[in-house]
Amino acid sequence: MKNLILAIGVFFLTLNTVQAQSVVGKWKTIDDETGEVKSIVEIYEKSGKIYGKVVDILRADHKKDVCTKCDGAEKNKPILGMIIINGLKKDGTEYNGGTILDPTNGKKYKCYITLDSADKLKLRGYIGISIVGRTQYWARVKN
Repeated sequence: MKNLILAIGVFFLTLNTVQAQSVVGKWKTIDDETGEVKSIVEIYEKSGKIYGKVVDILRADHKKDVCTKCDGAEKNKPILGMIIINGLKKDGTEYNGGTILDPTNGKKYKCYITLDSADKLKLRGYIGISIVGRTQYWARVKN
């Protein structure tokens, strides 16, 4: 009986650890220049690919901002509700092969994301090769 209880405890502990190591969830975006928390992006999986959607804008004076510098379907659309991470695929411990949109300048970049720790996400947006780009770190939203 003790072994059964121990096995069940280990199972749930392992399950919790696996969930904590997923990129799926809500993340606080942090401005890499000012350190200010700007928004909440929900990263989710759909058809085996990873996407990220802006679900909250934390700066009151930017809640109704639209993507004036975006092209195509995103042009002049509200940033709140916009999908900014598109089509990343898992490749080992990294997710890559998709794009990230910077609504501030309207540009799309190739990107990869990886967990730096259970509650810290590393995002690298780049043009061409990943050496020519910018890295941001986002913090997981605690429930």
